[in-house]
Amino acid sequence: MVPEPQSPSLTGPHAQQPRVGGLIVRNARIVTMNDAFDVVEGDVLVRDGRIAAVGAVPATERVDRIIDARGAFLVPGFIQTHIHLCQTLFRGYADDLALLDWLKTRVWPMEAAHTPASLAAAARQAASELLMSGTTTVLTMETVHDTDAVFEALESTGLRAVVGKCMMDADDAAPARLIEQTKASLDESVAIAKRWHGRANGRLRAAFAPRFAVSCSQALLEAVAALSQAHGLVVHTHASENRDEIALIRNRTGRSNIDYLAHTGLTSPRLCLAHCVWVDDHEQSVMGEHDVKVLHCPGSNLKLGSGLAPIIEMRAKGISVSLGADGAACNNHLDMFEEMRLAAVLQAVRKGPGSLTARDALWMATREGARALGLERELGSIEIGKRADFLLVDRDRPQFLTARDPYSTLVYSARGTDVRTTVVDGEVLVDGFRPIRWDPAEIAAEARVEAGRLAARAGF
Repeated sequence: MVPEPQSPSLTGPHAQQPRVGGLIVRNARIVTMNDAFDVVEGDVLVRDGRIAAVGAVPATERVDRIIDARGAFLVPGFIQTHIHLCQTLFRGYADDLALLDWLKTRVWPMEAAHTPASLAAAARQAASELLMSGTTTVLTMETVHDTDAVFEALESTGLRAVVGKCMMDADDAAPARLIEQTKASLDESVAIAKRWHGRANGRLRAAFAPRFAVSCSQALLEAVAALSQAHGLVVHTHASENRDEIALIRNRTGRSNIDYLAHTGLTSPRLCLAHCVWVDDHEQSVMGEHDVKVLHCPGSNLKLGSGLAPIIEMRAKGISVSLGADGAACNNHLDMFEEMRLAAVLQAVRKGPGSLTARDALWMATREGARALGLERELGSIEIGKRADFLLVDRDRPQFLTARDPYSTLVYSARGTDVRTTVVDGEVLVDGFRPIRWDPAEIAAEARVEAGRLAARAGF
């Protein structure tokens, strides 16, 4: 069995830094995202990495650090539920292509050309961008090989992450380095989970990540379903993103995409399906019945020309829909503010203004993200006992001057560059727009060098 997350030892090669003794954020406008959608003017007290008080914190409370948040929104950390950290170095190399051509001609050759050094550089660059723009947690699918390098890079950044090694055992169009033997893929995924699940005080977790039904054998998918149930781990995959993909699955199996996944036993509350652009009413009912989670990526769906997902219909059926930017190769940025805005305005085009409100979009970026990962008791809102993952959005910006509603302001007016502070597990990682654990210029320089080497290896 994969071990449950537990506090790590403070000795050995993965020793942790001493934890923050205490933190108070004062004078914030706190957008709690609790069940009552309370917006509170006041303070947040953090002890031992968790929220200890919300509202008025006495001046006599002793802590290591006090942040004056006057003029800022305090918001739960964003939870991006579909991303590919490994694709951060591919930005600009795979534009203006439809999904299957995009994969075959650009993304798969570059993933096959990755080394541990380039994977680490990609993960660090992505973490820098994500944390500086308010994302505190990600669910990420990496490439087939060298996933330990991603975990190692993330351990030092402070980003909370659920990481899956990409699994592919049945696709003639993929480079040889990305095609595995079924048993080897399964064994390595379990071994990675045993090495990493629960590390960094539970901040790093593992997932099973079969790429999509096109690239995976039925035997692999059935085995992943059994392993997910046995170990209680999330399954992260793609489904029904593109009409050509759906046609391939129907020709191969005689079933629709979602029905095929159900046939393999994968449909469960642990199944996280990226995209679901083309799912009919029957498929949505199957997803709702099994509490399958949908990971909506509006920016990626637009850029790849995949379509507009039926978010209103899925939410009406009780399906959990969260948000992600997808990879930098198909977006090309990782800003959750943009994904919230797109999610809302695209559904306005489909179903009319207000069909997906700004408050709905922020809920998807926070509470639904936590639900998708099975971490709703730990993350997603500013409530006593939850992990202290949050951001401060500077309200002293021209686009905020006449804004009154916090949800409208955050979704329709704010950008990632408005984030002045990011906190994960009670540790201030971005302070006054300045990263603390890392030098973004050094990380960018490393990424630039590794991206050039990677492109050369891939023949671009």
